[in-house]
Amino acid sequence: GAAYLLQELLTIKSDDVLGRVRVYEAIVKGENIPEPGIPESFKVLIKEMQALCLNVEVLSHDGQEIEMRELDEETFRTVEELGIDISRPERGSDEEDAARAAARAARV
Repeated sequence: GAAYLLQELLTIKSDDVLGRVRVYEAIVKGENIPEPGIPESFKVLIKEMQALCLNVEVLSHDGQEIEMRELDEETFRTVEELGIDISRPERGSDEEDAARAAARAARV
């Protein structure tokens, strides 16, 4: 029940783009792994609730409203600073996929 829900909320999710980037950066630099961010599924939930005409606001611990747009902009700035391409390439032929995989392996 609640314990499992809390565990899920406190971990970095695969759809938390900024969280994944920060974890990658911490691993590369040998630093401690940062606190998890906001997963995309949470943002979708907020938008779905707003579509139902519910006034949903995300508040900080001191009651200040957190703008979700600011978080998205921060994500892209961090990703650009790290030189990581988070765009998903279109699926191509097997040869193109193999070439992309080889290029990724060469960067590592």
